[in-house]
Amino acid sequence: MREFRVYVGLNPHHMMQALHTQLKDDTIYETFPLKHVNGEGICFPIRYIKIVPISAHGMSFHISIWYVSISGIADPLYVDNIRSRYEEYRETVVLRHVLKHLRQRRLLTPYQNILARSNIQVEHPIVTALHKSLVLQGTWAESEALLSEASSARLLDAYIQFCQPHSQWKRLHGVDADGDAPSKRGGHAMALDPDNGLIYLLGGWDGQKSLDDFWVYDVSAERWRVISHSTSIEKNGPIARSCHKMVYDTKSGCIYLLGRLGDGDILKPEDNQELLRRAGEVPDGSKSTPYCSEFFRYHTRGLDVGKWDLLSFDTACFGGPPLIFDHQMVMDCEAQILYVSGGRVVDGDWDSPKYSGMYSYNVRTSKWKLLQRVSPQPALSTSSPVQPPISPRFGHSMVLDPMSHTLFIFAGQRDDKYLSDMYAYDIASNTVTELFSNFSTSGGPDACFTQRAIIDGRLKEIYVFCGLTRAQPTGALTSLRADTPNWVYQYTHPSKPGKWTKILPEMVQEDGEPAEVPLPRYAHQVVYDEGMKRVFMHGGNAGEVNVPVENVETEVEESGDGERPRSSDEDRPSRVMKETRLDDFWTMKLLRAAPEEIIRRAKYQIRQQQFREMCEEQPAVKALRFLQTQVSAVVDHTNPEETSVFRALLGHLFSTSITTDDGSAESASTPKETTTCLLEEPPKKRSRPNTPDEAWTSRLDDEDEDEILDASTSAVVTSSGQKRRHAVLLMEEDPEETALRDASTKPLSPERFRQRTEVFESLLQFVGEDGKQPIGSLLDVVDAEDGI
Repeated sequence: MREFRVYVGLNPHHMMQALHTQLKDDTIYETFPLKHVNGEGICFPIRYIKIVPISAHGMSFHISIWYVSISGIADPLYVDNIRSRYEEYRETVVLRHVLKHLRQRRLLTPYQNILARSNIQVEHPIVTALHKSLVLQGTWAESEALLSEASSARLLDAYIQFCQPHSQWKRLHGVDADGDAPSKRGGHAMALDPDNGLIYLLGGWDGQKSLDDFWVYDVSAERWRVISHSTSIEKNGPIARSCHKMVYDTKSGCIYLLGRLGDGDILKPEDNQELLRRAGEVPDGSKSTPYCSEFFRYHTRGLDVGKWDLLSFDTACFGGPPLIFDHQMVMDCEAQILYVSGGRVVDGDWDSPKYSGMYSYNVRTSKWKLLQRVSPQPALSTSSPVQPPISPRFGHSMVLDPMSHTLFIFAGQRDDKYLSDMYAYDIASNTVTELFSNFSTSGGPDACFTQRAIIDGRLKEIYVFCGLTRAQPTGALTSLRADTPNWVYQYTHPSKPGKWTKILPEMVQEDGEPAEVPLPRYAHQVVYDEGMKRVFMHGGNAGEVNVPVENVETEVEESGDGERPRSSDEDRPSRVMKETRLDDFWTMKLLRAAPEEIIRRAKYQIRQQQFREMCEEQPAVKALRFLQTQVSAVVDHTNPEETSVFRALLGHLFSTSITTDDGSAESASTPKETTTCLLEEPPKKRSRPNTPDEAWTSRLDDEDEDEILDASTSAVVTSSGQKRRHAVLLMEEDPEETALRDASTKPLSPERFRQRTEVFESLLQFVGEDGKQPIGSLLDVVDAEDGI
């Protein structure tokens, strides 16, 4: 057997998929973790297991299973406890959907009876009060007041978090005591000490040479300080390098440094016995390692403050990665484990690129561990959607979610191809989930290289900052787009695809002046302060610009006999293309919609319904005055969509019966039309061949009004072919409503109840899932594959 699925459940007739993978064609035992937690994080018990073979390893083989063993917790008391909680969860979900369905269908008496006899809460009490005031009583002022209460109770926070954010950039001009700051560079490394507000910066490439200066920036004082002008001359210090990575350990206050793309340096063990002894390593004398992967640690506090440790002269000799560059490294400070992913191997053979796999380093035991081998290049097509290994890459992004212990790995380059895939690696189970094979087609950024990413684990958001892109991922033309947007990736569960959203730029400052924003760039560095919710970005490469030759410094290149100019003076053109490296330093915070803005949008929807009812019940002049004052006051007139809906509201004065000042009703001169929900998009303008004046309509050309049936009616076709409607639900006033209204107030019509319910449920989009009725419809169960 090669590919197979595993299904589990408590009932053999209703099982869920827990695994879809494949076996290797060998005799080595393979272990796979089975899914045992649902999307809500509820653990479920398993009584039945079904294995479904899909394919064999060859066309001439029959599928056979020789040996299967299952491990788990079988303690009866523990299993009964899990089963009891799972059944309680299922009962709660079912009852909440039943209660939602009853209230939607105006069956309020059984709705209240179930609430009284069960320990179920459908929604937050403020939301329940909103339904009562808006739908059942139509007390508009009270409904609007409840919106402010909902905001105070933080019911709107989840929606605000998912609103499209704007970026607010500010350039930092801090220098040290001598007026200096880090010079122009790209491919450098930065690490953040969040507890003390310090940002460390080391190395990089300035267009001529690799750098080895070491700086620290104090966020509160807004000042740079140089730690070392040259770490190469420090004891155990790293030589000049670029495309390396640094991480900061909040527990020990140490910085770990790995990787290098140097200026052609070759280190051999036989020439560096002193360095080997410092690291406490004895290399294998039977082979030489021309490219050694040094591993450093720097102390920012304690007795060894300011000192470097050479932890390893060559990590490859001790189970770690070879010498690599453009890799990714993150640290789980609580577990004291570093994770290193990908990167291109430096071995002198630049014609045949090689890539590194995924490793972990245990700080406590000083041991490396290979987590994921370098997988072969994936085939152009696969026969099944089994979980793929992470393809080799460099110049990619990797971030750690410390809450779920998940690594997100995405984008980068493999050979000549820019990548747009994304994976979630679960550290505990050592499993990989492909979230996107191409996030560009799922509303995400273009395939990119040397972009930068940081994560906010509490908000479950990943922020991605632009890099190099290509018009075609496999094309040769590389570009740095001037309009390259930054992105935020939001997820609710790490193993499920999330949502990509562009971060909109802040075009105008508060004083009306154009906002200053950083240039598009690549090979830059970013760090994120989760407490302050601020991003810090430094340097990078802004691409090539055409400059006069006198502004271009003589660049040098390495040769076998030393450094030499690339061209003589007489061979120089008058203008050349030069890469622009940057030394600017920025901070950025995201701006989202304020609670007042969400309340305004909600009031707009409530007042639309209030205006619609005034058109039917009150004098037209009074309704028009309400539209011009109260409704207009909550419209964002700079928003084309809102203004379009606002202009369309006027049509309701003429589409219903007009009530005069004496209370008598007159028929409108315009033809009667079906009521259209104001919360939806305004009807689109279309033209028919027989209507040259292009009348407004909300119906399709081939739509027959008689064929549109309400959810509460059923249709029966007679022998003559005629349709008759039979009401399943009359949607008449419930006794619970009678007790809420005055004797002088007329009961709500079924149509009015539907309209108000639509407004109420539209307002629920602003409320987080924890505070409102469940999403989805009970009717969808009927249409499900295994439904009723």
